[in-house]
Order: sequence, then C-alpha cells, then structure tokens
Amino acid sequence: MLVVENLRKQFGGFKAVDGASLSIRTGSITGLIGPNGAGKSTLFNVVAGLLRPDGGRVLLDGQDVTGLPPHRLFRKGLLRTFQIAHEFGSLSVRENLMMVPSGQSGETLWKTWLMRGRIAEEERALARRADEVLEFLTLGHLADEKASRLSGGQKKLLELGRTMMTPARIVFLDEVGAGVNRTLLNTIGDAIVRLNRERGYTFCVIEHDMDFISRFCDPVTCMAEGRVLAEGSAESIKRDERVIEAYLGTGSRHRVKTESTASA
Repeated sequence: MLVVENLRKQFGGFKAVDGASLSIRTGSITGLIGPNGAGKSTLFNVVAGLLRPDGGRVLLDGQDVTGLPPHRLFRKGLLRTFQIAHEFGSLSVRENLMMVPSGQSGETLWKTWLMRGRIAEEERALARRADEVLEFLTLGHLADEKASRLSGGQKKLLELGRTMMTPARIVFLDEVGAGVNRTLLNTIGDAIVRLNRERGYTFCVIEHDMDFISRFCDPVTCMAEGRVLAEGSAESIKRDERVIEAYLGTGSRHRVKTESTASA
C-alpha cells in the first residue's frame, strides 16, 4: 500500500532521516522500533505531510504523494496520530468524534441559515455513528464526559476513534502505549487488531514496548541513525545483532529487553 524510497530529512547539520526506505503491505500491522533519535517520528511526520522531505519520495498505492499536505492525505485515507493526544478538551467525547468528518453542511455559513433541517439531520446521524464507535472502543459510558477528563489511555482510544469516523485506509500510530497502563494498552491493541481484521485498516505503529510489538505487529522494522537497520518478524528482530547493538551498544552479550525505554 505504501512505499517509502530513500527518504531524507535534515535539520541544520542533523540528518534525522537519512535515506530510509521501507514498504508497508496492504492489510498489515507493521511495527516500527528503534532507539532514541532513530528518526521514527520524523519519518511519520514526513509521510503524513507535516514535514516536507529534503529528498526521496512516498508512494501510496503507486501514486506519488510526496509533500502533500495533511488535509489532502486525509482525504486519501492516510491518517496519523500523535504520542501526546490532541483532544478538544472543552467538548464532550462524542462531540470530539462528530467534528472529524469533512464537508459537513454546518461548516458553510449560508447553509446554517437556509438548511437548518439538513444540518440537524446530519448531526443526528453523526451522533449515532460516534456512539457506535465509542461502543466499539468500550468508551460508550463516557460519551457525554468532557474529553479533558479522560485518562491518558482513554485519550489514545479517542484518537483511534477519530480514525473510525473517516474512510481511513492506512493509519500511523505514534507510541500508543506512552503513559498508558497495561490494561488499557491491551484494549488499544485489541481495537487495532479488530479494525485490521474486520474493517481492513492497515497500520504502522511506533512503539517501545516489545511485548506489544511481539503480540500485535508483523512485520517489524527497526530504524537507527535515520536509516532502516533491519526488517522481519518480531522474534527475528529481537535476535538481530544489529538491533541489539543499536539499542544497547553491547552486541551479543545482551538481548533486546522486553520493554525498552527507547522512544523516537
């Protein structure tokens, strides 16, 4: 579905992404790991249109989408979440989801005067859809709660719910486990698997928790110093000498810990 070819992004003299190439196959849950400063989040930001690359290209279904802004990629079904959730805290959980779909009639000033009935009908349909998403994510009991009052893990689930309010095709998740307790992390992982299997979502997941990566992701790609270092199954990646060296700097004397403290 998505191909990254020789992608480069530099900040001053620092090469954050230095000729990285990888492929994400349709229907996969691909894990992306690597030590601190490996370039994982920068790669996500370039692919998702938040940063323009200095070189290389990004192909979505064979179409060159390099440098397209996020709103255009959004319409093509490519979405990205963030390590720190970006909820609208003063709105309810349901309203946070209702805001996502683009092209709503209420967004046009003159329609708010002349098409009130249509707008009200659209909003009722969006509310029903939002409630279905919240039930899917086990957040239905919080639909009327202010989003600012959710826990960190619940906010991550809410971000995942936003992707469900769109015709998403490929979703980039940046450290879904950051600040999330084990129970909620498993809930998030189960939701990702269900979206993958039942709705055909393709995922690419940055995560430092190797238990999570091993359980949910196949294949796994490891980055180091802005480049792709290794690709394969979670088990083969954990045994790869290059990966062990990148994380621990100790070669074969150690193995990648179950939970690494590294993050992009």
